[in-house]
Amino acid sequence: MRVQQEDFDLSEEVAALTAGRRDVGAVVSFAGLCRDENGRLTALELEHYPGMAEAEISRIAAEALGRWPLTGLTVIHRFGKILPGGNIVLVVASSEHRRAAFEAADFLMDFLKSKAPFWKKEHTVDGTATQWVTAKDSDEEDIKRWK
Repeated sequence: MRVQQEDFDLSEEVAALTAGRRDVGAVVSFAGLCRDENGRLTALELEHYPGMAEAEISRIAAEALGRWPLTGLTVIHRFGKILPGGNIVLVVASSEHRRAAFEAADFLMDFLKSKAPFWKKEHTVDGTATQWVTAKDSDEEDIKRWK
């Protein structure tokens, strides 16, 4: 589980998670990217509370590992200014069978979206509005299904 400013490479992360493994039957990945919001944004800036963000991501990952029979798990969340099209978050779950990998990845993203301590600030093309992104009610609704 990593929180980093640097970009990541999906194929490298999958290769690292599955290298030398013969028990992996499924790999599910989710990569969250920065959107330009129909040409309105120049960047999305993510801030985090160092130490707290890593601890919360580790807690969420440990819960996923306890709920599903995974053979591996990678979670990377970036911080800093990210341009449209750039990677923000990566979840890669591997297991013997697909269902566990799908469910674990879905669970992780629901909890990362609503519980990981990151704050997002939008930087607009016209430069007049820099605003913090507020949480959506739907994000909280998504995590209720895992209780």
